Amino acid sequence: MAKIRYHFNPESFTVEQVKLTFGDRLKRSIIAMISGMVFSALLLFVAYTFFASPKERMMQREIEQMELQYAILSDRMEVAQHVLDDLRDRDDNIYRIIFEAEPVSIAERKAGYGGVDRYARLDGYERSGMMISATKKMDQITSQLYVQSKSFDEVYELARKKEQMLRCIPAIQPIRDNDIRRISSYFGYRTDPFYKIRKFHEGVDFSAPMGKEVVATADGKVIDVVRSRRGYGNTVIIDHGYSYKTIYGHLNSFKVVEGQQVVRGQVIATVGNSGKSTAPHLHYEIRKNNTPVNPIHFFYNDLTPEQYELILELSLSPTQSMD
Repeated sequence: MAKIRYHFNPESFTVEQVKLTFGDRLKRSIIAMISGMVFSALLLFVAYTFFASPKERMMQREIEQMELQYAILSDRMEVAQHVLDDLRDRDDNIYRIIFEAEPVSIAERKAGYGGVDRYARLDGYERSGMMISATKKMDQITSQLYVQSKSFDEVYELARKKEQMLRCIPAIQPIRDNDIRRISSYFGYRTDPFYKIRKFHEGVDFSAPMGKEVVATADGKVIDVVRSRRGYGNTVIIDHGYSYKTIYGHLNSFKVVEGQQVVRGQVIATVGNSGKSTAPHLHYEIRKNNTPVNPIHFFYNDLTPEQYELILELSLSPTQSMD
């Protein structure tokens, strides 16, 4: 049976009766169904395109949390790097200078960095750059920590041996009355008493009477006992280790023999006038790596600050050496 519907006719201004057939109703149903499907598909497209699912929102929160953790980790690694840089600076410029050790080389501190394929496993991810950067920084800090740990082990060993080392560094005057007025000629350019020309004087001269005792200024081993009428005359040379040697010249008599171990303050000889000398005195030298250094910088166990200032001032005055 056809379904009856009514339709307004605008030309006659009357309501007319319209009968819909089964075909018309089927056609309208199909159109409505298709329209609904299209609308639903559109809604789904909009929802999936512009609105995140609960699972996606959860993953996004996890990603944001991970990025925050990476940022915090990066900040902490920067702090750790600053601390390491400070430790490295102290190690090279304070601790190793105190113990006269060579600083750790830049090549050694950077050993283990790089590697072409080391971070290949982190490629291909959305945030590979962040992951690789953080991992590289962590590897660098780990490597530096290892090198610094080894360096501190070495410094600790040097500190453990510090007392022994200090015993072997010249630290007193070789004539034990601590009278700085005995120093008659200083380190540096002085007038030669024989040739009357300015020559470099590689030590200091102590004016003293014949027979005055001469002492070792640090622990060491006597490596040479020389009897001579030339140059420094009768001479004792002591090797203290740690690249230090001391030379005692123009001696009268010897109290030690070659190969003998001596300690600081031990009598090794007496003052004389042997060799190229104008009067009884002691010529005293300190050599570091076989290079003469100014002995007055090593009298710190004997002098007060005021005496040290005075002796520095006197060393600048023009004098004539006694040899």
